[in-house]
Amino acid sequence: MLGDLGYEGEADTITIAFKKPKGGELSDTQQTYNKVHNGIRAIGERGNSLLKMTFKALRNVSLCPWTIGRIVAAALVLLHIDHGRTT
Repeated sequence: MLGDLGYEGEADTITIAFKKPKGGELSDTQQTYNKVHNGIRAIGERGNSLLKMTFKALRNVSLCPWTIGRIVAAALVLLHIDHGRTT
């Protein structure tokens, strides 16, 4: 799973970008990693936004992430059937 720096304490389970050290700089490798990480994460954020805009019931769901995954999978099928689109 990819996360932003808000999940810094969960680095064992969620992949986060490198944080710039106080008074320091990130290495070129770390900067490249952050660009790739943020680009991939942006795709997920956009998909989440599209689903919540299309299916307003998903805006206030507070279920287990696995349950939400099954609901979203069903919503994607409906979105594809009803609108002929996958994004």
